[in-house]
Amino acid sequence: MPSLKDLKTRIISVKSTQKITSAMKMVAAAKLRRAQEGAEEARPYAERMARMLNSVAKSFEGQKGGAKMLAGTGSDQTHLIIVATADRGLCGGFNGSIVRESRRMTRDLKAEGKTVKLMFVGRKGRDVMRREFAADIVHEVTGIGRTGVTFAEARDVAGKVTEMFEAGEFDVCTFIFNRFKSAMTQIVTRQQLIPFAAVEADGEAGESQEKDTGPKATYIFEPEESEILAELLPRNLSTQVFQALLENSASEHGARMTAMDSATRNAGEMIDKLTLTYNRQRQAVITKELIEIISGAEAL
Repeated sequence: MPSLKDLKTRIISVKSTQKITSAMKMVAAAKLRRAQEGAEEARPYAERMARMLNSVAKSFEGQKGGAKMLAGTGSDQTHLIIVATADRGLCGGFNGSIVRESRRMTRDLKAEGKTVKLMFVGRKGRDVMRREFAADIVHEVTGIGRTGVTFAEARDVAGKVTEMFEAGEFDVCTFIFNRFKSAMTQIVTRQQLIPFAAVEADGEAGESQEKDTGPKATYIFEPEESEILAELLPRNLSTQVFQALLENSASEHGARMTAMDSATRNAGEMIDKLTLTYNRQRQAVITKELIEIISGAEAL
């Protein structure tokens, strides 16, 4: 049985922890509001660009000499997986769910005899997966979104991916992140970036957003199609990466707010239990001292 001093020290310690988790919850709630607004505002633009490029891609089906980002390299032997996690913990299962999906995809591809390369956006995913796949890591980026995700940061990530693709270092690129649904719900999403695959509103990739209900559109390019696509495809890649990072940031703050709210409530319950134990033990000590005093007086 711990002493009264030990119980009092534990109560003070838990109260201090409760203050910290409560403050972190409020900070996460404020950041979530901004991140959620950013993600929701960017969705229509990213989805519309993906839909337009999907229509363009259909117009080039069966044609030779098309842009590689649309048509692919003709092989799927080498895969680049971009794993987006947080730089910090204390956000519930946010990082763990992304790492599990990334590990599963990596193992499945390796079991099929594919070559896998890993790029990490965020420290937590890198720290966990390098224990098993250290030899497959080709690039890592940390510090994104400390004051909010910016398009410049997404453009830097997309630029590295484009550089690697043009150098022939991979055939297929997939982005794994959490799509924001609510503060309590985040959806682990695989989004294929190269070759381009349309993304539906619910986050599923590889299927068209529009059903084929009529003839395919015919596009007339001015200037040459190669010049337009050379500018449009890297811009679309930056846009899709930016949207994914915004979704991931909102999911992180939502998960952290929920985790800190749960931690604050658990701390409150622990304080109540410790306080009850402290009061009972203090009452027992007082009762014992009174009995000793009365017994001593009777002996005299």
